[in-house]
Amino acid sequence: MASGEAGLAPLIGTQISVITNDGKHYVGILRGYDQATNLLLQECQERVYSTRSGVQIIQNPGVYCIRGDNVAVVGEVDEEADSHLDLSAVRAPPLAPIQH
Repeated sequence: MASGEAGLAPLIGTQISVITNDGKHYVGILRGYDQATNLLLQECQERVYSTRSGVQIIQNPGVYCIRGDNVAVVGEVDEEADSHLDLSAVRAPPLAPIQH
């Protein structure tokens, strides 16, 4: 995955968003990755969406590992914009797992 490596290298030490194949959404600081796209996130939080209440945030202290075969999307987070979001007011259906 040479192109994937080149894409993730500049993101080391920055806050990223990860959506997994099973429909989970994680936000944390990328501390490392490998050739299989296994990701190491620090200060990681899982964001759980609901149509009835705001986004539930589950804190994962320490370093959190996401297996590469479960990674669907990785993106850089605009920390300033993210800090202004009122996640308690966001209503959205939970993310569905990816169907292969």
